[in-house]
Amino acid sequence: MTNQNKASSHQNRLKKLYQETIQRRLQEALELQNIMEVPRLSKVVLNVGVKGAVGDSKEMGGVLRVLEAVTGQAPIKRAARVSIAGFKIREGMEIGASVTLRGERMYAFLDKLINLALPKVRDFQGVGSRLDGRGNYNLGIKDWIIFPEAEAAGAGDKTYGLNVTICTTSKQDDHARALLAELGMPFSKKRK
Repeated sequence: MTNQNKASSHQNRLKKLYQETIQRRLQEALELQNIMEVPRLSKVVLNVGVKGAVGDSKEMGGVLRVLEAVTGQAPIKRAARVSIAGFKIREGMEIGASVTLRGERMYAFLDKLINLALPKVRDFQGVGSRLDGRGNYNLGIKDWIIFPEAEAAGAGDKTYGLNVTICTTSKQDDHARALLAELGMPFSKKRK
């Protein structure tokens, strides 16, 4: 089996699980009449703030390289919307990067996050189960080195945290939480 075939079969694992098993289980558990009412993932957005880019514009290149290696998709630079004199930030200055994942890449990233990256966190006891009130989940990761590709992409001494936003089609937090739990999101036992 070639590397491309391995990657392709790996990418489809979580999506296949959702389509073949989770979708029906959620329909029964949430007592939904129509299968189209069952919540599903719509997108995953990763954001990284690069405060060092204010003094060193080369730093953004390393962040973009690592973010692309982790997600498999080219990130876009984000510019400051307003000037903040105290932080030496001018409007339009590039101070961050983001990636929006959909489809196969979204499922591949979530599979990697849930099954490879989060278990590598030291003293990991699960993630909080609080959602945003609109069926979306935000997860802050303190150090991107938990992703296997980060070190290979030359993360080096500089490490960054990133914000992962998982968007669902559900407008109810309990339905979205049930979806994420079925996908394997390791929620902590105590509710936050």
